[in-house]
Amino acid sequence: MRSRILVLFAHPAFEKSRVHRELVKKVKHLAGVTFHDLYEEYPELDINVSKEQQLLLEHDIIVFQHPFYWYSAPAMIKQWMDLVLEHGWAYGKDGNALQGKQLLSVISAGGPREVYSATGRNRYTVHEFLRPFEQTALLCKMNYLPPFVIHGTHKMELHEMKQAALQYEGLLLAFHHGLLSQQELAQVDYLNDLNPIPQALKD
Repeated sequence: MRSRILVLFAHPAFEKSRVHRELVKKVKHLAGVTFHDLYEEYPELDINVSKEQQLLLEHDIIVFQHPFYWYSAPAMIKQWMDLVLEHGWAYGKDGNALQGKQLLSVISAGGPREVYSATGRNRYTVHEFLRPFEQTALLCKMNYLPPFVIHGTHKMELHEMKQAALQYEGLLLAFHHGLLSQQELAQVDYLNDLNPIPQALKD
């Protein structure tokens, strides 16, 4: 059975982003993927909770795609989580709506991978900074996956951005077609570290 993927995209300055422009271009119209631009949908942050909850129910894999702002996500993601993931619906004794679904983060970071470590300038790994997302998934009885992280975006050349976008496209295609086992996913630090995904999988 093919998985349905919901990409919750949040970038408050998308028109200035070189990297996310390439990522979005590759996945926005993929079969099996619903691309949902939260800042475009809710410019005043006035989120339609029932609409968002229905979207979650209709999909199997939930992706938070955003730049890594101040070691976290843009304000829209926090607003969305605060309002949409209601007690008694997403978590709590009777909150089982998202049980069994998968959650992952797709983020861009200006710094190289080595600065996100105990000995690096940022002192902590990306995984440690993303703990709130991991715990949110666990609280909602979801399966939290390793992130897909594009590092070094400040110095990235266009051909490197396009290559990252191809890899992102391949990853979502692999998820859609059910080609990635839980064992494979558990063995990598970043989803970027998976073996290349064939591009011939497009529907």
